[in-house]
Amino acid sequence: MNKKLILLLCSLLLLASSARAGVVHKIRIDGIINPVSSVFIIEAVDRAEDEGAEALLIELDTPGGLLEATRDIVQRFLASKVPIIVYVSPAGARAGSAGVFITLASHIAVMAPGTNIGAAHPVTIGGGGMPGQDKPDSASTSIMSDKMTNDAAALIRSIAEQRGRNMEWAEKAVRESDAITATDALEKNVIDLIASNVDSLLEAIDGRIVKLVDEERTLNTLRISIKIFEMSWREKIFDKLSDPNIAYIFMMLGIYGLIYELANPGAIFPGVVGVICLLLAFFAFQTLPINLVGLLLILFGIILLILEIKVTSFGVLTVGGAGSLLLGSLMLIDTDVPLLKVSLSVIIPSVVITVLFALFAVGLGIRAQSRKVTTGKEGLIGEIGEALSDLDPEGKVLVCGEYWKAESTGVKISKGQSVKVTALGKMLLRVEPADPTD
Repeated sequence: MNKKLILLLCSLLLLASSARAGVVHKIRIDGIINPVSSVFIIEAVDRAEDEGAEALLIELDTPGGLLEATRDIVQRFLASKVPIIVYVSPAGARAGSAGVFITLASHIAVMAPGTNIGAAHPVTIGGGGMPGQDKPDSASTSIMSDKMTNDAAALIRSIAEQRGRNMEWAEKAVRESDAITATDALEKNVIDLIASNVDSLLEAIDGRIVKLVDEERTLNTLRISIKIFEMSWREKIFDKLSDPNIAYIFMMLGIYGLIYELANPGAIFPGVVGVICLLLAFFAFQTLPINLVGLLLILFGIILLILEIKVTSFGVLTVGGAGSLLLGSLMLIDTDVPLLKVSLSVIIPSVVITVLFALFAVGLGIRAQSRKVTTGKEGLIGEIGEALSDLDPEGKVLVCGEYWKAESTGVKISKGQSVKVTALGKMLLRVEPADPTD
């Protein structure tokens, strides 16, 4: 009887343990915060809620990103019904700009040793205005910048207040781009703890009480299983396309394709590839702070390069086109964040290659158009043949291996004499005595 009772108690304990055991969902964000990564994070929160996960763990390493995408993530975090843990890792990683908002909005903020957080100045999607519009003066630009900064500061203060974190430092990170180490962040109540790896993190937070939207939950993360989710191939492609350098390269490839197709009509393949590359580039531009004036300067530069082939300007159009292309490329991404700009190591080679390619491709097309026609009726003009009979003025000639009825243009031509085709009528060649040097 005692043995049966012991077995029964053991079974009940095992059942209780298995019922209590859950799973932690884990994703990794490594790169710029953009609409693609925003959707990926929000979907991860939705999935964790639907599947009843114990928590969602987000490993984060980001230089920052766009304020609009960050705001969407923060709103979802604040409404989450599942605990969200943001872990800035590995050593050397950072939570910069948008990463500060995301880290502070989590229920539990953790950093690995050797990481840093801060510099949360806002970046928005926007341009320098359309051509023809009044250019904002420095005063209005400053006012707009102040509005953006005040808005971001208010947002991060509200986040820090709701999560019980250091509001003063959070605002300082926005207004002064202050950045601190993991140790300083822990001392200043910016994060909850420092952990060297995921296992030690989960062990440290076991039993911690987390306040959700409508309840408080005690975390059970000791020896819990981890379920890892990654971006789909489609999301990875779109995420990479949002890289400013890759978007710029696709735009230039698209321009190359269209230049070649316009200069050599009928090539088809370059035109098709060019259109596809341009569409991908324009998709990426939707997720970046594009300056429309910069984009139009690039297009204007391409037009000048094409005109150089058709208009004699002694290099003026080439210099103007290269300058416009370079200036437009530098202005293309309208932001002060270096990692959101197109690198000079990409811009300068692209401008040089574009100038050379435009001159080559358009010049190739013009040379092809200026070649002598070698087929059809027009191809007979200028050909040398032999008179098979006297032409006074009409007779027979042999031209290009074919027998033709011919008419001499005012000069009698003797049989066996060389003739040169000058014109073609209705099945009648007009010829003249060939120059001996032909």
